[in-house]
Amino acid sequence: MAITFSNFLTQVRNYTEVDSNVLTDAIIQDFIRSVELNVAGKVDYDDLRKYATSNFTSSNRYITLPADAVIVRSIQVIEGSGNRIFLEKRDTSFISEYNNDGSTGTPKYWANWDDFTALVAPTPSSALQVQINYIIDPPNFTSTNNTFLSTYQESMLLHGVLAEAFRYLKGPMDMYNLYQTEYNEEIQNFALQQMGRRRRSEYDDGVPRVQVPSPTPNT
Repeated sequence: MAITFSNFLTQVRNYTEVDSNVLTDAIIQDFIRSVELNVAGKVDYDDLRKYATSNFTSSNRYITLPADAVIVRSIQVIEGSGNRIFLEKRDTSFISEYNNDGSTGTPKYWANWDDFTALVAPTPSSALQVQINYIIDPPNFTSTNNTFLSTYQESMLLHGVLAEAFRYLKGPMDMYNLYQTEYNEEIQNFALQQMGRRRRSEYDDGVPRVQVPSPTPNT
């Protein structure tokens, strides 16, 4: 059973031995959000990975991105046969030069145009189906919302928040180091866990951004 927000706040105050007059709900909420964003910046965990399907508009080289997309991981064209073609990511200059001759066809390349739009080349010749794989902002653990981290990675979230708390309180450095070390180790384990949950592909998965230690081979 997932921990409640109220019980989580109580744990933080119990571990730090500081009451709500110093560690207010709002302050701990800021620590939680900081950890959530830090984890998301290091591991593309399953709960952040979304996809949306749409269709190109014939003769229109722009496609609108999902409103909740923070990072676009890949764009795929889905042909009538069901075959999927991953578009290669390039910069806008490449796309503009490619489209300069006015040619149309099945898109091969894409680039970010702005926060809401992608640009493709060649310009679509028909209303082909397209799938956009993307990352959202991490959901926020609050009094009204449990999240993937609060439900399945409670220890990692707690240790990250405790490290933030001891840094804020300018508490004993050994306590800060203890919780920061535990938090870092749990992020590494979480990254490995996520890697093991799915087969990774160059286009659709990428790599975790946290450094994962690997053993030195015997010589």
